Amino acid sequence: MTTTPETSDLQVLDLLRKNSAMSVSQLISSTGVTATAVRQRLTRLLKQGLIERAANPGSRGRPSHKYTLTDLGRRSAGANFADLAVALWQEVRDIKDQEIRRGLLKRLSKRMAESYAEQIQGNSIGERMESLAELFSARQIPFDVKHIPSAAVQPHNERSLPVLSAHACPYPALAEQDQSICALEKMMFSELLGENVKLASCRLNGDHCCTFEPAGGHSSAAISTTSISQSISPGPLVEVPAAAVS
Repeated sequence: MTTTPETSDLQVLDLLRKNSAMSVSQLISSTGVTATAVRQRLTRLLKQGLIERAANPGSRGRPSHKYTLTDLGRRSAGANFADLAVALWQEVRDIKDQEIRRGLLKRLSKRMAESYAEQIQGNSIGERMESLAELFSARQIPFDVKHIPSAAVQPHNERSLPVLSAHACPYPALAEQDQSICALEKMMFSELLGENVKLASCRLNGDHCCTFEPAGGHSSAAISTTSISQSISPGPLVEVPAAAVS
């Protein structure tokens, strides 16, 4: 699992993005730091899977290596998709046909889930929530899971109700548009967890954090896909009611 690169490591990523492949000596010259500092940065980036090392075939004597960005590194280096995401989300909201919007949202949530699916582990929904929380936390988005005692029978014979809490929004620029991005996130989590979940509380409604729990639990109801598509409507922004019935 990757983590967000340290600030000092971003300089190396930016140099490799501009120059394709560089040796340690070239990086020392370009960064102006010591060989030890450069090697420490390279070690961190290799561990995170952001760069890769290959032997330099033209070198003589002691073997030397060139460092290049991996596909993951290319996506990380200089990636800034916020403006594009906002523009695309506005286009989704401008689709007038509710059925088309609903179908598009379902496909988007499924596609997003597919990009994370291989990183989600666990047999029970509680274990998968823990794995999902680790995934987002590694991306500097604080998530955690609490297990609330429940008298109701839970899926997979769990003795408590697992609740996934998001303490910061993964998509703040989109959440400023309207609350429907929360519903899309709920759909994506349902895909990843293999079980329907509901948005039990939401920061946009004044709650302390956003929480997601199994739809068969005992708390408030989820936002329905019908209300999702209706909320993403042309013209003035319309917020999804907190207690919309699924």
